[in-house]
Order: sequence, then structure tokens, then C-alpha cells
Amino acid sequence: MTEPIRVLMVTSHWPTPGQPRTTYFIKRQADFLQAAGVLVDVFYFRGRRNPWNYLSAWWRLRRRLARNYYDLLHAQFGHSGMLAFPKRLPLVVTYRGSDLLGEVGRGGRYTRVGHLLQRVSRAVARRADAVIVVSEHMKAELPPGVPAHVIPSGLDFDLFRPIPRDEARRHLGLPLDRRLVLFAGSPEWPRKRYALARAAMDQLGRTLPAELVIAWGAPHDDIPYYMNACDALVFTSMQEGSPNVVKEALACDLPVVSVVVGDVPTRLAGVAGCELCADERPETIAAALERVLRRGDRAEGGRDAVRELDERLLTQRVIDIYRSVMRHGASAPVVEAPHALP
Repeated sequence: MTEPIRVLMVTSHWPTPGQPRTTYFIKRQADFLQAAGVLVDVFYFRGRRNPWNYLSAWWRLRRRLARNYYDLLHAQFGHSGMLAFPKRLPLVVTYRGSDLLGEVGRGGRYTRVGHLLQRVSRAVARRADAVIVVSEHMKAELPPGVPAHVIPSGLDFDLFRPIPRDEARRHLGLPLDRRLVLFAGSPEWPRKRYALARAAMDQLGRTLPAELVIAWGAPHDDIPYYMNACDALVFTSMQEGSPNVVKEALACDLPVVSVVVGDVPTRLAGVAGCELCADERPETIAAALERVLRRGDRAEGGRDAVRELDERLLTQRVIDIYRSVMRHGASAPVVEAPHALP
């Protein structure tokens, strides 16, 4: 009988009760790996741009590795991967966006800390046993000669599903007789450009009444209701890897109006009822929203367009990578490891 793979997932991001929506996709991946028979233990730390936090986490990780044996480490985000050095186990690193693309600060400028994390993340990639990026365009940000698997964050199709609009609105207490546009990012994060979405909505209001609904901070299980209650999603980020909210919207057949960013052009290609804006002016976004809202239809083929992103399918690809690095790397002896997720 084959022993289960034992993985220590190292991450500086994990959904907490105060921020249930933040990086929920990492927990979802861990949950699906467990459901597929992988024993996953999570090492969560808070870096907060503080070198001392990383040093403390490095010591705690050393102690965890001394007490327990794993087949490999899986770091979420490049900067989490630096805790694995010097390496004791095969290392898989998933790069998810800002770790390779940079961190956007106030005023839309890239931060110095972000540049440092980029350099750290690229150094980690050179020594990792396997590298995963969530979108094709991120491969260009890796050091030359570093191969990468492209595996976007997956979707839970049981959760993100079409729900009758009025049912969703009643569930959330939203008005039944108004046009609603969803903004699902944090208004406080500069790269999400809430001000641009707000300006587009103000422009739209001159010709077509509509309300902007902000779902940031809502319980994760309520997000599908927001996506089914609203008539369109407006997406204005200036930097993304593979934005989950766009894929989740498509799984709910919610029309998406987006600027060109990350892998969004690929996701919206061929999906009738969605709009990819030619530029980032509020007037252009407003015009696209007006076309979508006046049509009044759901996205045609949105759910089918993201079928390949079913988390169950992507989980098997991740497991194949685990097996590959275990064959070619120095795996630790197998003993029972704690695997209850926090």
C-alpha cells in the first residue's frame, strides 16, 4: 500500500476570522489536497515586511522540521520560500502575483519593499525543485532558464454556481429593482484602483442609473450570492497574476467588465456578454458597463469557459509535481506528521 504524501505548506497568507476573504484560495488548495489523500500540515507566519518576523519564522520552521518528517515543502509566494533555506527537503514554490510582479503602493507606484521581495523571490526560484506560476505572463519575470508549471488557482464549482438573481438578492438584503455592479476587491488596496471603478460608476450614472456593491470583507460563502445578485462585475486592478474574482464570476455566469490585466484577456476570450476595455479611462469602462447592463443577460458560456480550472483537476496536477520532486529530490523518512489544518 502506497504511503500518502506528507507536505508542509509554508505561507505568509492564510484566511483569518477578521479577513475571511483574504487568500482563501490557499486554504482551498490545501483542503482539496487533503481530500485527494495528501497529508497537509500548514506553517503560517506573518511577515509584515519585517525582517525579524521572517527570522523568527525561520527558527520556528527549523523546530517544526526537527520534530516532524515531511516528503517536501510547498511554499505559497516566493518570499515564503526563503524560509526553506538551507534546504532539507525538496521545495515546491507557487508564485501568485506580487512576489514576481512587484508591490503597488500609494499613488500607483511600485514600492522598494516590493522590489526587494521580487529579488528574493527570483533567488528562491533558482534553487527550488519545482516552480509554479498562476499565469503564463508571469514566466517572463522568472530568472532565465528557470522552468515553470502554469497552474492557476482553482475553483470550487460546488460553491461558485449560478443562483437565481432574486433569491441571491433576498439572501443578502439587496434591492430587487435596481441595477447592481459588483466591486469585490478591497477599496483600501492601491492596486485594486477602487477610485477608478468609482469614477466609472459616476460616469455611468449620467446615462444609466446603477449602484456599486462592495463585497470586500463578506464571508467567503456569501461571495457566490453577491456574484449572482449583481448584474456585472467591474474589475480595475493595475496588476494581477490570475485574479480569482474574475474566474469566480465566470463560474457564476456573471458578466465581467475589466481592464487588460493578468490573464483576464484569456479568461474572457469567447465569453459573450463580457467586456475587455480598450483602455483604462473611466469613460471607456462606463461605456462597457452600460452595454452590459442594457443587455441585461448573464454571461453566455462563462461557467464552461473556466471548467478546466476545477480545483479537483488542478489538485491532481499539483500532486504530479509533488511526486516528480520526490523522485528526483532527497525525501525525508516517512513518519506520521500532523495534518490538521488550522
